Amino acid sequence: MVKNWIALFSQTGSEIADISEKLGKRPDLVITNRRPSHLREIDSRITSEKFILHETENTPKEQNLNNIFKQYGEDNGLIITLHGWLRIIPPTICEEYNIYNGHPGLITKYPELKGKDPQIRMMNGNYDTMGCVLHEVTAGVDEGQVLLSKEVSRKGLEEQDIFRILSNISQELWIKFLKDSL
Repeated sequence: MVKNWIALFSQTGSEIADISEKLGKRPDLVITNRRPSHLREIDSRITSEKFILHETENTPKEQNLNNIFKQYGEDNGLIITLHGWLRIIPPTICEEYNIYNGHPGLITKYPELKGKDPQIRMMNGNYDTMGCVLHEVTAGVDEGQVLLSKEVSRKGLEEQDIFRILSNISQELWIKFLKDSL
């Protein structure tokens, strides 16, 4: 069964563009929320004609998300992925759809890294390792079942190296998951 793929982001969308290039497949729809331009610059690859980009209000209402999702599939015919989506998905939406989140904090080992900006908290903490997880989205923030994870040493790494490595790990996990799921 071929599944439709919807990808959501609140930041730049560059992860979606990178994954799409490496995977050789674009999402059927990309959704972002309206945010002031001084808070972010959307990756030009996402705003190109190659992607169908839908902009929602800054904090989309449950019914609006549900209406958009229903246009692209129901039951198990739709996969929704979150790539820096900075909004809580309503519990009823979490229960109705297959939604997955990539998280740049190794919450399987360090549960205190759940939530926003785990990379920064990890850099400011005393962690020997770092990594990413890909998990199901549930009503609780970063509480869903972890499907994939990868851990690496962070010893001797500078801040820019940490962000680059975590980005690469996240993309690696997404590509594996999407190849197996779409």
